[in-house]
Amino acid sequence: MTDEENRPVRRRVTLTGISSRAWEHPADRGALTALRELRGFDDVVKAFFGMWNERGFRLQFLAGAIRVDHRQYPRVYQRFTEAATTLDVVELPELFVSQDPIINGSAIGLDKPFIVITTGAVERLDDDELRAMLGHEIGHVRSGHAVYKTILMILTRWAASLSWLPVGAIALRAIITAMLEWWRKAELSADRAGLLAGQDPSASLRLLMKLAGGGDLSQIDTAAFLEQAAEYESGGDLRDSIHKIGMTLGSTHPVPVARASELRKWVDSGAYAEILGGDYPRRDSDGDASVSDDVKAAANSYRETFTNSQDPLVGLLRKLGDGAGDLAGSAVRGARGWMGDASRRGQRDDEES
Repeated sequence: MTDEENRPVRRRVTLTGISSRAWEHPADRGALTALRELRGFDDVVKAFFGMWNERGFRLQFLAGAIRVDHRQYPRVYQRFTEAATTLDVVELPELFVSQDPIINGSAIGLDKPFIVITTGAVERLDDDELRAMLGHEIGHVRSGHAVYKTILMILTRWAASLSWLPVGAIALRAIITAMLEWWRKAELSADRAGLLAGQDPSASLRLLMKLAGGGDLSQIDTAAFLEQAAEYESGGDLRDSIHKIGMTLGSTHPVPVARASELRKWVDSGAYAEILGGDYPRRDSDGDASVSDDVKAAANSYRETFTNSQDPLVGLLRKLGDGAGDLAGSAVRGARGWMGDASRRGQRDDEES
């Protein structure tokens, strides 16, 4: 028997009425809530995207990929419907399988987003891992990430076309850098959606291991992989920190070991168990979402990451911050002492005169 056949069958909890806010990373949710508050913003983005012909893009997959249903890739379709049912998604987006040996997936489009996964994913992922991956892409669709990723795509093209204008290019690249940071957090959100869809933390971890090292896990150890994640986060010196910044800045995805670490932290925080227990925001309360609360949550998330990070560069910045704070405090105390001494001397001079 295969390892997959030996695994116990898990009974998944249907998360009735669940809002995408339940799985969105605070930094992702803060940006999304703010963007959703801008009336007409989505319409403007869609108008821009029309230049690239969304219908034509879908037709490329309709012509050159396999559209999944109960007749074509029925195993994939079954996992897809299971993930959607668990996340209480009634209307399934279109799903295509595209020829590519790399394990990958994406959510594309604005008016009617669709999902594409590769033949590498179909062939190398077991049922539980595939369900987690499909849940990840459903999470992107439910959160509306495709709309805002389009902005990033448009701005990137603009930056390339305006590269001859130094000021304009610099401004656009600053915006693109900020949006890439948001997109990396959106990937962490989708990882959580994938876990909620499959409700199997080990399968979600195996998926990330396969994304990092291919499809054969017989030569890979879970504990060793998590040790890699810990070493990546805290190991090395300032030179490694600089290298990590260079690796990350231009990327849309966090590295697999970082994603595994973040997902484990989310599970360990108790948030995952709370959702399975029925404690999660519902879609019918999305209109009550507070922009200020979500922005504060995003700021707190970054603050907590900065405070708890074991990265050498972040540690140095914390020390410099503490040193600056101590220096400022000493300066204030010194100034107060000097003013107090000056005041007392003035009083003595008045008394003697």
